[in-house]
Amino acid sequence: MTTLVIHPDTDPGTTTLRTDDADEIVSQLGRRGVRYERWTASTELPPDADQDAVLAAYAADVDRLRAEGYGTVDVARLVPDHDDPEWPTRAAGAREKFLAEHTHDDDEVRFFVEGKGAFYLRIDGEVLIVVCEAGDLLSVPAGTTHWFDMGTDPQFAAIRFFRIPEGWVGNFTGSDIASEFETFDELVGAA
Repeated sequence: MTTLVIHPDTDPGTTTLRTDDADEIVSQLGRRGVRYERWTASTELPPDADQDAVLAAYAADVDRLRAEGYGTVDVARLVPDHDDPEWPTRAAGAREKFLAEHTHDDDEVRFFVEGKGAFYLRIDGEVLIVVCEAGDLLSVPAGTTHWFDMGTDPQFAAIRFFRIPEGWVGNFTGSDIASEFETFDELVGAA
């Protein structure tokens, strides 16, 4: 279930809002300039589905966002492979990269087609945590300070859309604020 949790950015122990209500999530995020929509993500992806297979499965959705000017598209997908002894190291490395607070010169648009992950948006003295799941479209405006937590055993696929040809380029702030807030694992365990 998609969840929105809001905290003051200086007080991670205080929750000012926690909701699973889709209309409330749309309203709260929209007031802050963040686009959130529920789309359909009903195609079951095989464990070995590569980027081309994911994009083909959701071609109509990809085309819809390309028409909005997002010409560069890729897929971020992590599927657990507990038979691979390198899986924990690969998962931890991927998680660490996105846990660091950063901004982008481009919008960060994600359509989740499998699994879950949490976006943490720092806007106007608040941290808004959006636990996204399959079917969620989230568009974080360029310049918005944020980070992403996929958990310690990630399983998700998100189609990523960019206006710039370089794709994902992070401008890291150097802040350790991400370490002060509840993790994806804690959020999902508490939900």
